[in-house]
Amino acid sequence: MLCLRINRLLINETSSSVSVSKFDSFRSIGPGIVIAATGVGAGDLIAASVSGARFGTTILWAAVIGAIIKYVINENLARWQLVTGTTLLEGWIQKLPRFVAIYFLLYLLLWSFIVAGALISASGLAAHAIFPSVSVAAWGVIHSVAAVLIVWFGGYRHIERIMKVLIALMFIVVLVCAALLLPDAGELFRGIFLPSLPDGSIVFVLGVIGGVGGSVTVMSYGYWIREKRWQGSEYIKQCRTDLSVAYILTGLFGLSVMIIAAGVRPEVVQGSKMILAVADHLESRVGEYGSWLFLAGFWGAVFSSMIGVWDGIPYLFTDFVYSSKRKTAVVEVDSYAKTPYYRAYLLYLAVPPMLLLPLGKPVWIVVMYSVAGAFFMPFLAVLLIYMNNRRDWLKTFRNGYIMNAVLLVSILLFSYLLFEKTLRYL
Repeated sequence: MLCLRINRLLINETSSSVSVSKFDSFRSIGPGIVIAATGVGAGDLIAASVSGARFGTTILWAAVIGAIIKYVINENLARWQLVTGTTLLEGWIQKLPRFVAIYFLLYLLLWSFIVAGALISASGLAAHAIFPSVSVAAWGVIHSVAAVLIVWFGGYRHIERIMKVLIALMFIVVLVCAALLLPDAGELFRGIFLPSLPDGSIVFVLGVIGGVGGSVTVMSYGYWIREKRWQGSEYIKQCRTDLSVAYILTGLFGLSVMIIAAGVRPEVVQGSKMILAVADHLESRVGEYGSWLFLAGFWGAVFSSMIGVWDGIPYLFTDFVYSSKRKTAVVEVDSYAKTPYYRAYLLYLAVPPMLLLPLGKPVWIVVMYSVAGAFFMPFLAVLLIYMNNRRDWLKTFRNGYIMNAVLLVSILLFSYLLFEKTLRYL
C-alpha cells in the first residue's frame, strides 16, 4: 500500500519503535474513515469532474499526489497531539504569538459560513438530482436539520457507524462506476505513474491536489482520536495505519471520479447541471443503472461531508474558547460535544448559511468554498514545519527530511493555488 510504504521514509527511525501490540490496528480503524468521508465532498467532486472532462486520464497522478500530501499533513497533526498531549490549536495558543490563534479564529468563522452554505447547497443539489419534485433549497434545509439531529443526539460512536455506512456507499458506488468505464491498462498506468502537464492543465492539477481530502476539516482528526481514547506516542503507528487507509480511499475516489468524467464535454461540467451531465454520460455508456449509481454516490459523498463538518468543526471553536482561558482542565476535550459552545457553533453552521440558498447558485457557492480552503493550507503547512521540527517540543518524534520536503512542496503548491484562485474569483 502506497501510504504504508511512505511511512518508512517520512519519519525518523527513532519514532517508529512504538509498540501497538495492545490493540489490533485494523480493527481499531475509525477516525480515518470519518476524516475520509468528511474530506471527500462537493469540492473534490467538482475539481475531479472538471479535470477529468477536460484532460481525461492524463492527470490522474494529481489525485495520488493530493492524497499523499494530505496524509503527511494529517500525520504531522496527529503526531504533534500524541507526543505533546495537546491539540494543535492548543499548541498555537500556548506556544505561538497571539495573532496566530486570532487569525485562525477569524478565518474559521468566515470559512465555516461559506463551507456550510456550500454543503447545504450541494446536498440539496444531490438530492434534487434524484428526487427533482423537491427544490434544491428545500432539500438543503432538510439535510442540514438532519445532520444537526445526528450530531446533537448521536455522539461520536454513532456518527462513526453512520460514516462507515455512507463511505461504503459512496466509495463502492463510485469505484463500480469507474470500473465500468475503465480505460486500457496502458492508459491507466501512464495517467497515474507518468506525470504530464497538458496545455492549460496546471490550474486544474493544483485544484485536484488541493481539493483531495479537505482543508480545515483535517484538524478535526485530533478531536476524533481523543474520542477514541488514542493518547500517547504509542498510538502513532495506529494513527498512521488509520490515516493510510483513509487517504488510499480518498485517492481512489479522486481517480475514479476523473475516470468517470473523462469523455464528458468540458463546457457541460461548468454549470449547475454538472452532476446530471456526468450521470447522463454514465447512462449513455453503461445504461440507466449507471446514472442512478453515480447520483447515489454523489449524495453519499456530500451528506457524509456535511455530517463530518457539523460534528468536527465545532470542536475547533470550543477548543479555542477553553484553551484561551489559559486554565488547566477547564473541560476534557472528549467532552466538548456536550458544552454550550460546541452546540452553539453547531447551530451557527446549520442555520445562518441557509441565507445563501436564495442565491440559486449552488455550484458558485461550492467554488467559493474551494477558494476559502486555499487560504488555509499554506498557513497550516508552515506552522507544522515550524512546530514539528522543534527538538524541545517533539524530541525524537520530530520530522525527518522527506517529511519536511513534502510539506515544503505543499506550501509552494497551495500558495500558487491561492494566488491563482484569488485573481480569478475576487
